Amino acid sequence: MTNADTTLTKVRKLLTLAENPAATPAEAEAFTAKATELMANYGIDQAMLAGRSPERNAIGDRIIRFAAPYARDKCSLASGVAHTMRCKAVVLRGDRSLSVHLFGLESDLVCVEILTTSLLIQGTRELAGTPVPWGEHVAAYRRSWWAGFSAAIRLRLAAAEAESIQAVSVRQSTSAMSVALVLADRSDEAEAAMNTVYPHLQSAVRRQLSGGGSRDGYTSGQRADLGTTTTVGQRERRELTG
Repeated sequence: MTNADTTLTKVRKLLTLAENPAATPAEAEAFTAKATELMANYGIDQAMLAGRSPERNAIGDRIIRFAAPYARDKCSLASGVAHTMRCKAVVLRGDRSLSVHLFGLESDLVCVEILTTSLLIQGTRELAGTPVPWGEHVAAYRRSWWAGFSAAIRLRLAAAEAESIQAVSVRQSTSAMSVALVLADRSDEAEAAMNTVYPHLQSAVRRQLSGGGSRDGYTSGQRADLGTTTTVGQRERRELTG
């Protein structure tokens, strides 16, 4: 098993622990935070390798489909995750569902799909356990909850990426600026691939959400900041994060 395979195996195990219904919200977010850190380092390392050997990690694409309810909100979450991981995303409308067409390095696409799937499981479970305040329209509240959740995730991912740039620059004895330039090149390549398939893209109209759930969703997205002491899967967590 290669180092890359080992890293992704650890990521999947951590996210499986986070998805466990027996995990508390703080535990789930602690596992997710560690998985995010590993993925950020993995993605940047793979992008640097692609700069030296493009054939080993080419630009590719994949489509993720989302069914109702709240398909548009799930697409927004996936697009936000993709953006912070140097991928480009196009939302496609189907008859009964929405899809996100992703473009980026194959290594980044794998991470986007793994993390988005896990976050949707975690978010759906937590939202189901969040009571809608009296007087709130249920659908409006939940749409705004997803918006807040996605916003917090984007900020956390951006912070993890910034920290990983510094870590990789130290590990590879280069400057953070050099790492950032390589990552920008990979992002440009993803955008070029997207524009080849969709040469006449238009920006979506910004949504106006009326529900009052954004703060609750944002808090859920930040849950890892509340602590990392866990009771679920302590042995597994020591093995994975030690």
